[in-house]
Amino acid sequence: MSHRFQRRHLCAIVAALFVVSASGSADEPTFLPNMLPFPNGSGLAATFSTAGNVDLQGPFFQSLGTNGRSCGTCHLADQAFGISAADVRERFKKTHGRDPLFAPVDGANCPTNHQGSRSGHSLLLGSGLIRVGLALPANAQFTISVVHDPYGCAITPDAATGLPVVSVYRRPLPTTNLTFLSAIMFDGRETIAPLNNGQSFLANLVTDLTHQAIDATNIHAQGAHPPTAAQLTDIVNFELSLFTAQRSDRRAGSLTQRGAQGGAAYLASQQYYPGINDSLGADPTGEPFDASAMTLFAPWAKLTDRDAWTPQDGERNEARRAIAAGERLFNTFNISITNVRGLNDNAMLGNPTSFVGHCTSCHDTPDVGNHSLPLPLDIGTGHTSLPNLESDRDIAAGVAQLGMPNLPVFLINGCPNPFNHGQPASFYTTDPGKALVTGQCSDLNRVKGPVLRGLAARAPYFHNGGAEGLREVVNFYNERFKMELTAKQKNELIAFLNSL
Repeated sequence: MSHRFQRRHLCAIVAALFVVSASGSADEPTFLPNMLPFPNGSGLAATFSTAGNVDLQGPFFQSLGTNGRSCGTCHLADQAFGISAADVRERFKKTHGRDPLFAPVDGANCPTNHQGSRSGHSLLLGSGLIRVGLALPANAQFTISVVHDPYGCAITPDAATGLPVVSVYRRPLPTTNLTFLSAIMFDGRETIAPLNNGQSFLANLVTDLTHQAIDATNIHAQGAHPPTAAQLTDIVNFELSLFTAQRSDRRAGSLTQRGAQGGAAYLASQQYYPGINDSLGADPTGEPFDASAMTLFAPWAKLTDRDAWTPQDGERNEARRAIAAGERLFNTFNISITNVRGLNDNAMLGNPTSFVGHCTSCHDTPDVGNHSLPLPLDIGTGHTSLPNLESDRDIAAGVAQLGMPNLPVFLINGCPNPFNHGQPASFYTTDPGKALVTGQCSDLNRVKGPVLRGLAARAPYFHNGGAEGLREVVNFYNERFKMELTAKQKNELIAFLNSL
């Protein structure tokens, strides 16, 4: 959002919570206090900054390009430093589509759309999607063609090289909890220095985030020149200081009571190193994978009616036990994993046709929820819901649970089938994922899983916004992997995810 509109937006929230800035002015807050609660559909989320508060005046919130955007345009404190589709729609309504968020360069379905046209911004308005135009690598092992082009710019020639530029549409990732990352961006394209070694991790993370800030200014903000070294240092230091998580649940109350360790302050103290608890056995300390990677709410599983001192406390304990039950399901529920690029074609696992895993097989970082080493996967969310184009019945059943936006659909040719050795494979996709960066068949459709903390504040979900809420997320997994969850188990998993 514009700098002025963003300040006004935050000010309204701060005023509603009876908080003013250090200057005493409710019109121009200069910072947000640590752990300032922001409401969402599940309760309250909050951010803890190792700097002592969230400074609202640094380069992160300044327009450094030519179209009025700042980093804060797509990364808002009240939305866990991501952006919700509901907020996008509110901004469009209040500014008649003139907010810098809707700059046609990537805030419209195609860069030729006029700013302020509701139909021209339908993907951003409906699913919070930003257009990402990526040139197909010259050495790509596959060919790509478009079979469904609802907006007319699915594949266009690059003006300089003539190479095809493929338009894909993705959710902006949060700019908080970055000290746990193993890859930058869904397709890892900003991971120019690897994040897989503890000794080089912090220096490489700074390098990667600096590179990402330059690209964001040049591309998203249409900068005439890159930020200064001082501005880049300030942006990266600001991002690295932030830790965001759900603070309280509207039914269970505070997520730090009765022995629970939810909330952002505990998250900021969480131990992390690349490969911690790696599910593929690559933890550099030699420690084996522990599927019980999430332990935030384990003490709540032991609460009984005798622990309730008031009727309200009894209701809260019931909700607390449900959250703990969801956490236990996340850790221990057996999932038969099949036809997942990055797992079932993974030589480290012996290319298994099927194997039993858990949610934490992919979300192995303890109490954080992403993968502690780079492991982009294709679980099926990038496949299409158009009829008769998906050959995998389980993927089709999972995708049918989602409200997929109307995305371009591409046909991929020229790659071997990773699950049927020696056989060619042609398939349809809405996003070739990491393969648009590397050109490798082995990377097709693979994207990283994001950090799970602060989920409740930043719907919709998946890289393409296909899940309107967490119920759709759970329903997708239930059908995709034939989990056969009961209604009670689904509700428990949703309660847990909402509490992260």
